[in-house]
Amino acid sequence: MEPTGSTRRLSAILMADVVGYSRLMGQDEEETVRRLKAHRQVFSGHISKSRGRIVNAPGDSILAEFTSVVDAVGTAVEIQRELAERNSALPDDQRMHYRIGINLGDVIVDEDAIYGDGVNVAARLESLAEPGGICISGSVHTSVENKLPLSYEFLGDQQVKNIAKPVPTYKVLSQPGAAAHRATRAFHLGMRKGKIIGFTAAAAIVAAFIAVGVYYMQPPPEDPILAMPTGPTIAVLAFENMSGDPEQEYFSDGITEEIITELSRRSNLFVIARNSSFQYKGQSVDVRQIGRELGARYVLEGSVRKAGGTIRVTVQRLDAGDGTHLWAETYDRELTGENLFDVQDQITESVVGAIGGQYGAIHRAGLKASRVKAPGSLDAYDCVMQAIYYIRQILPNLHRSARDCLEIAMEKEPDYAEGWAWLAELYLDEYAFGFNPRPDPLKRGLEAAQRAVRLDPSSQVAQEMLAYAYYFMKKDSFFAKADQAIAINPNNPDALGNIGINLAWAGQWERGIALCHKAIALNPNFPGWIYLPLSYYAYKQQDYAAAMKWAEKVELPGFFWNYYALAISYGQLGMQDEAKQAVAQLLEAYPGFDQVARRELHKFFWEDEVIEHQIEGLRKAGLEVPDEA
Repeated sequence: MEPTGSTRRLSAILMADVVGYSRLMGQDEEETVRRLKAHRQVFSGHISKSRGRIVNAPGDSILAEFTSVVDAVGTAVEIQRELAERNSALPDDQRMHYRIGINLGDVIVDEDAIYGDGVNVAARLESLAEPGGICISGSVHTSVENKLPLSYEFLGDQQVKNIAKPVPTYKVLSQPGAAAHRATRAFHLGMRKGKIIGFTAAAAIVAAFIAVGVYYMQPPPEDPILAMPTGPTIAVLAFENMSGDPEQEYFSDGITEEIITELSRRSNLFVIARNSSFQYKGQSVDVRQIGRELGARYVLEGSVRKAGGTIRVTVQRLDAGDGTHLWAETYDRELTGENLFDVQDQITESVVGAIGGQYGAIHRAGLKASRVKAPGSLDAYDCVMQAIYYIRQILPNLHRSARDCLEIAMEKEPDYAEGWAWLAELYLDEYAFGFNPRPDPLKRGLEAAQRAVRLDPSSQVAQEMLAYAYYFMKKDSFFAKADQAIAINPNNPDALGNIGINLAWAGQWERGIALCHKAIALNPNFPGWIYLPLSYYAYKQQDYAAAMKWAEKVELPGFFWNYYALAISYGQLGMQDEAKQAVAQLLEAYPGFDQVARRELHKFFWEDEVIEHQIEGLRKAGLEVPDEA
């Protein structure tokens, strides 16, 4: 379903990605980042000059949109030519090459973001291109074949992932390095034969190369679209095929590639590219060496063993600093020829959900590290970790420390979208839970979420928080924004859980509960509040035993809604001793809750009959709730 307010249009989509970026980072991190920014300025200049726009630039990738397919291809050729000239002044092992894919297709446009198969095909074409090369779809070739002074090589109909029909694919034969080759050849010829090229001409060529180098080194003006990912770096090694059957190699490689792809969609992780991590395939290498060479903080490795109709995938995460094991899991699945890709997707979703999300294994480790730092040394990422720590516990003192930390950090790093998104969460929780309240929490929360979305429209957590703000403001636009947030990555358990809860409480109970169950399946370590909507839904259906079961799984000591869910379930079941204890804990966590129960419940999108049904449970638990005035 398309988000409300979105539009469709035909666009030329350009997707670009650096080849061997992780290797370059391992060689010289600071120089590589400077060079990446300089190259992005090349992209930005050519794209804007050709009436295109950069939509997003996550990590070392660039996504751009053009209204003219001729402009898109011509721009790509000019970009590759300029980059080739810049690379010609560098040693081979320091050159930064891009692959570029271009597709002409229908896209969904929502605010500044674009989605759909038109974008997906461009990304697949980019992966098929050679370093420094360009691949285009058949629809692009038809449009530009007789309009540009280029030649093309047909590569056949390529079957690419998640696209039903094969994609006719062409290689652009533009010889992007020709100009650089001529300049370099002239320079060397001049050095060898002074009579052919005078000293002045040769010196001019040298000066030109020096100028290129100086431009390379100059940091470009600040531009949010050029921001690098913030978060820990992880390398995913090629999973080992333990089946004794070489033909199963495609399955183990396929799972590895899918995990890399899905982890790369997380804006709070820096994932080493496949071509860098796969260089260690089949080798016995110490993970500490891999960490040093790739600049990775963590290494994910695994094995695949097929026996009969069963496949077992074992995955483990290691600390690249000291080689210690931090997390491991085994996945067993029944395997047939028909369900091969389904099984691959299931295991990928489970692995990524368990380690990659806000509440996954990687960020739990980062959270521990940030907790031991002195307050004055915390940066914006550390403050986000503090916010995630708070959200796992939901306690007022943790709320205050995380909010204060992020407010200071955002003054220093005002372009950090994820920081603003989490600050929006903390402001909105002032309203939702009454934690450390200050004036206008909804207004502050909305403004912080809107700023996060402006800085990075592709950030799922930013879109989540904007939906969260709309939810508490009781805006109908909440539903469209919730759909948009989920669409960015439908397999992110964090988004599924956060949005699922609010959808359930906004009246879409069945859909919201289904999203919550999927979130739990993808990440069994989800914070306990994920069980609250499951408890309330069972309570709504008068299945009080099930409501009690779910409420007992919440396990958030000190969070008043935990005790509330227990109290109403115990009250309806006539479990007076348990109900009395739950009420006492509720009033300890929130003194005077009995006097303001309806006010607190009306903050949510709940129907009046749902609220009165819950008030009935409170009274049966022994809490004297006054009649509504």
